[in-house]
Amino acid sequence: MRPILEVKDLSFGYSAEKLLYKNFSLTLNVGEIKAVVGESGSGKSTLFEIILGNLKPLHGEVTSSRIAQVFQDPYTSFHPTYSVVNQIQDVADLGKLAYYLDEMGLERDLLDKKPHELSGGQLQRCSIVRALLMKPDLLLLDEPTSALDNVIQLDVMKLLLKHLDKTAMLLITHELDLAHWCADEIVEIGK
Repeated sequence: MRPILEVKDLSFGYSAEKLLYKNFSLTLNVGEIKAVVGESGSGKSTLFEIILGNLKPLHGEVTSSRIAQVFQDPYTSFHPTYSVVNQIQDVADLGKLAYYLDEMGLERDLLDKKPHELSGGQLQRCSIVRALLMKPDLLLLDEPTSALDNVIQLDVMKLLLKHLDKTAMLLITHELDLAHWCADEIVEIGK
């Protein structure tokens, strides 16, 4: 079986003198979740940018299947002047929308609002719904539960884990308890 994500011998730095990664490798298969942890500025979000093709490595190779991303700050991933539902239907099939809204504890009428009319937690759950509706092979999750209270955090992570039969997940988190609870492997960056 071909991996969903393969990072081989990756080297990257914003300057040649200070590399964030040197010969870094990572493989992710369907059904796996790996947590990326490290200090602020260690290169966790930069790794996602490289995987998405937004940054070019100095050396190495990244191959991946269809990707969806959930950003830490949902307000940066939604355009402020369009309704949330318009921004979801632009990228995804709405076939299972009602199911995911129910799973996330969201009312359908919230989607007709603009992003600034929702709380950070509501918008983050909409962001997760959008990502799941895209039917990705790989979900990149950058602190996906940081805007949520503890009870909703747990419910959201349980919902995400239900989809591991179809996807692989790479999770950036500062919460080591969460990483130990859900991840098959913890990848520490910056050590």
